[in-house]
Amino acid sequence: MTARLNARTWLIVGWPAFLVAGVLEMVVFAMVDPADLHTFGGGRIDLSPQAVYTLAFFVFWAATAVAGALTLMLARPAEDINRPV
Repeated sequence: MTARLNARTWLIVGWPAFLVAGVLEMVVFAMVDPADLHTFGGGRIDLSPQAVYTLAFFVFWAATAVAGALTLMLARPAEDINRPV
């Protein structure tokens, strides 16, 4: 595998991350009501439940995509990393 990112690499990382984000969304919001969420300062979040669901989904997607990308990067053989340019 080359160091450059191609469409296949994006799909290898992005699609499973999308599926896991959907599952995380269902699990988290089965237990948490978006209306009960507060900021770190204690103030209420002034967003609609749909906005909270959407933002949470993208946060979950980004976090799982980063985990998948790190796994893909760390799984590369040493020969690919140490090869002269």
